[in-house]
Amino acid sequence: MNLRKRIIEDVQLRGKRVIIRADYNVPLDDSLQITDDTRIRSTLPTINRAVDEGAKVILCSHLGRPNGKFDPKFSLAPVAKRLQRLLGKEVTFAPDCIGSTVEGLVAKMQPGDVMLLENLRFHAGEEKNDDGFSKALASLADVYINDAFGAAHRAHASTVGITKFIPEAAAGYLLKKEIEYLEGAVENPVRPFVAILGGAKVSGKIGVIENLGKKVDKVIIGGGMAFTFLKAMGLEIGQSLVENDMLDFAKGVQDHAFASGVKFYLPVDCVVAASREPGAETKIVPVQEIPKGWYGLDIGPASVKLFSEAVQDAKTILWNGPMGMFEVDAFARGTLAMAHSVANAYALTIVGGGETALAIHRAGESESISFISTGGGAALELLEGKILPGLAALPNRTP
Repeated sequence: MNLRKRIIEDVQLRGKRVIIRADYNVPLDDSLQITDDTRIRSTLPTINRAVDEGAKVILCSHLGRPNGKFDPKFSLAPVAKRLQRLLGKEVTFAPDCIGSTVEGLVAKMQPGDVMLLENLRFHAGEEKNDDGFSKALASLADVYINDAFGAAHRAHASTVGITKFIPEAAAGYLLKKEIEYLEGAVENPVRPFVAILGGAKVSGKIGVIENLGKKVDKVIIGGGMAFTFLKAMGLEIGQSLVENDMLDFAKGVQDHAFASGVKFYLPVDCVVAASREPGAETKIVPVQEIPKGWYGLDIGPASVKLFSEAVQDAKTILWNGPMGMFEVDAFARGTLAMAHSVANAYALTIVGGGETALAIHRAGESESISFISTGGGAALELLEGKILPGLAALPNRTP
C-alpha cells in the first residue's frame, strides 16, 4: 500500500490534546437539518480510537463557503448534535475555532472528552493557509490527525499550515482507507479493470482519462461528456452539451484506446428531450438519430444493456460521474440502472465521491459497493495521479 505516511496507530494519544481535521461539509436542507451524515459516520473509527486512548479530542471542519466571515447558516451546530447521537456521549460545541474562549474550553477538558470547533472558514486565514491562523489552531493541541480526505486536495491552514506547528501528526483511519482503495485500484488493479466515466464535461476529467487510459482494460463513457466524443466521430448531437475545444482531445483518446487494445465504449442510444424544462417531450433514439435542436440527457436502454454486459466480467470497477442528468427523474434511469449493474458485478467496486455516491445511495445500492469515496474533488485529483497537499504535509513513517 502506498500510504508511507504516519497513521494514527503510530502516535501516542493517551492524555494528549488531539486535534482531528474532519470533513463535515454535509448537505443541509432549508431548516438546517442534515440530509446525509455519511461523512460524519465515516470519522467515527478515528474519534473512537482517540477517545478509547483517553485523549482530549478536538474536532475541526469547514462547512460550505462562508467567505471568511460568520454566517449562521454555515454553523457546525447541527453536526455537533448529530455527532453526540452517533457517539452516544456529550460533544461540547465551541462558539469559535480559535481565541481565548476556545482555549478556556480546551483547558477544562478531561481525558475522553470530545469537542467540535465552529466552522474553520468563518476565518479568512483558513483558506489563505495563513501562518497566524495555523499557529492559533495548533496551540490548542499536542497531536494533529488529518482524517479529512474531502479536503486533502486543498492547501489550507487546517490541512497543511497546522503541520508546521504540530510536528506530532498522522493520518486518520478514513484518510488511510481512501488512499488505499483509490491508489491501490489504479496502481495495482485485479484485472479486467473497467473505468466508467460520466458527468458533464470532458475538460473536468482530462487528467483522469489520461492517467486511467494507460491502466484500464475497458473505458465506458456516459453523461454529458459522451456527446463531445460522439460529435468528434462526426455525429449530429442536436443541442446536447458539447465542448468544441475538446473534440481533438476526444478523438485522440479514442484513437489511443484502439491502438493500445483498450476496449472503448460510448452510448449507442440516448434519451432526448425537446427542451431541458421538466415535462418536456422525450423519446429514445439511436445516437445516429439525435434530432436537430433536441437535447441528449441520459443514456438509453440499449446503452445500459451494452455497458452492463461490459462490466460483467470485470474484477475491478472504478466509477466516477453520472450517466445523465440524474437529478431529474425522467433522465435518472440510465444512472440508476448502472448503479444496479455495478453493484451486482463480482468485482471490487469503487465509486469516486460526489454525484456518483448520491446516485448509488438513491439506487439503494450503497451496501453492495466495496468502497464509496467521501471526497469528489480529492478523489479526482488522486485518480489523475496528483499529490494531495494535505497528505504530503504529513510526516512519513520511520522504517
